[in-house]
Amino acid sequence: MNNQKIISREEWLEIRKAHLEKEKAFTLQKDQLSRDRRELPWVRVEKGYVFDGPNGKETLEELFEGRSQLIVYHFMFGPNEKEGCKSCSFWADNFNGAIVHLNQRDITMIAVSKAGLSTLEEYKKRMGWGFKWVSSFSNDFNRDYKVSFTKDEIKKGEKLYNFGTVEAPHDEAHGISVFYKNEQGEVFHTYSTYSRGLDIVNGAYQYMDLVPKGRGNEEDLPYSMAWLQRHDSYN
Repeated sequence: MNNQKIISREEWLEIRKAHLEKEKAFTLQKDQLSRDRRELPWVRVEKGYVFDGPNGKETLEELFEGRSQLIVYHFMFGPNEKEGCKSCSFWADNFNGAIVHLNQRDITMIAVSKAGLSTLEEYKKRMGWGFKWVSSFSNDFNRDYKVSFTKDEIKKGEKLYNFGTVEAPHDEAHGISVFYKNEQGEVFHTYSTYSRGLDIVNGAYQYMDLVPKGRGNEEDLPYSMAWLQRHDSYN
């Protein structure tokens, strides 16, 4: 940072305006990518899923809560774990303020994990979160949407995660899946994203990308998010 070039305000403005053109081009590309995403074909969900939630047993259809669109955050939290994944916790810190606005646009957003409901509720209370979180312990939802893997699959190094592009990282992984329910009550899977595809929905990372040091020294760490702690665990 000490070697950064220092220039006049006038010179800076010219360079900044040139960079603005790149930002505008990126924005237009992103807009087109979003349109392309919305035009992807859908897959009808034929299997019935029942989750354990704060309202008791709930089907996938009931999780829409009267809206037509459902966003599911696949939160890494296995049935034998006492704490949720710290990276997923970082993402979940972005949920509370956004969900009320999503609801106004016909969108319900929830988190789903394999851990038992009581464990999820205890951790949610510790973190101070208010979003709805349900357990998929008793169904195949995590397996079907490729965020849960067996020890044998991991041992074999099978490429199962992120649409078969990388090896299963752990027995649980993170992701986002989107569903639509029509007026007849039919549910369709419209989209899923994994790995770096979740980057764009983490507001804190987007702010980091604006500042001179960016995301810090992540590339020099044992793994990129080694610096991260749960929000109640920083010194």
